[in-house]
Amino acid sequence: MKELNEKGRLAKEASVKLAALSTAVKDRALLDIADAIVASADYIIAENRRDIERGIENGMSKGLIDRLSLDASRIEGIAEGIRQIAALPDPVGETVRGIKRPNGLKITQVRVPLGVIGIIYEARPNVTADAAGLCIKSGNAVILRGGKEAFNSNMAIVKVMQEAGYNAGLPEGSINLVEDTTRESSTALMRLNEYLDVIIPRGGAGLIKAVVENATVPAIETGTGNCHVYVDESADLDMALKIIINAKTQRPSVCNAEEKLLVHKNIADKFLPEVLKELTERGVEIVGDEYVCGIFPQAVPAVEQDWSTEYLELKIGVKVVRDTDEAISHINKYNSGHSEAIVTSNYQNAQRFLSEVDAAAVYVNASTRFTDGFEFGFGAEIGISTQKTHARGPMGLRELTSTKYIIEGSGQIR
Repeated sequence: MKELNEKGRLAKEASVKLAALSTAVKDRALLDIADAIVASADYIIAENRRDIERGIENGMSKGLIDRLSLDASRIEGIAEGIRQIAALPDPVGETVRGIKRPNGLKITQVRVPLGVIGIIYEARPNVTADAAGLCIKSGNAVILRGGKEAFNSNMAIVKVMQEAGYNAGLPEGSINLVEDTTRESSTALMRLNEYLDVIIPRGGAGLIKAVVENATVPAIETGTGNCHVYVDESADLDMALKIIINAKTQRPSVCNAEEKLLVHKNIADKFLPEVLKELTERGVEIVGDEYVCGIFPQAVPAVEQDWSTEYLELKIGVKVVRDTDEAISHINKYNSGHSEAIVTSNYQNAQRFLSEVDAAAVYVNASTRFTDGFEFGFGAEIGISTQKTHARGPMGLRELTSTKYIIEGSGQIR
């Protein structure tokens, strides 16, 4: 596609200059962008209103309308997010390790930008600013491809970011938005190998699946979270109840929310009636195995698909297991590699869970809702990687870099 090739070429050229920019220039550009976004709030909100009106006409759900909507407070939040990125340490140029060989060669491994990053995302205009800001700070050019639902909002935000950023010293072509919102443009971006170094999907399971299956550009899988909480027989049950309620109900539509509850059979009769009653009172639908349905008549019988489904709503799958072995086996069979938790007072069971459960984040006696760049103290993130290469877990600035080796000699030959 002509648009993608042109923006890809500009981004590739800009990436070389971006990689060499000083931290001071990048931070100044980010701060100017933040100020410009606040100063342009009326313009951005007016463009966002066009998207909202079209969404209402097309029958968009209230939840999606809320995620799409911008107001003065949310605009300030977007700007503050960019200021926080500017305040983070710059990973570019950081020494990972260094050694001096017996022959006198000095070898240093340093962090460098990935180059050009493509990001495909859905109806959340705040992602436009977050993603572009993270790419700028890590020295990467970015090609953004948002959903058609937020087209006018994204265009307005990118226009403001480009004008302020380029005036502050960023090379033109650093920030790009694909204006063609057809499925064809999305697929073409996934295959833009000549210009893209990596592509990152940020959205629901359908989008992530489409990128993983169709991309020829290296892709980083993010987001899907079929997260479990396992309550061991030695658990403090008051603690377990609080963790379960928080992990499921505090914000059920996000990837680190609890989707499945596993309970040891020795405490099931005592613990399950209480926790299921509490969940039901908070509007949570219970989907259970035969044991759960037998002691809690309101539960809906689970089918095989339930155990691997990420609900993203007030709904939870509940299963009774005979021991920690079965809990770990069940989790490793059905989880999505995101976040898993055990509630236990047994040290050996905790250590087994930590070492044997295959996930990006594994918890002992804490809610899965903490899997987040800010909550971990790492700052802003591009998403949560659920794969094992190139990055795993919250993807912040460091995860948007690669490394290269610098070798300094004085005439050595081999």
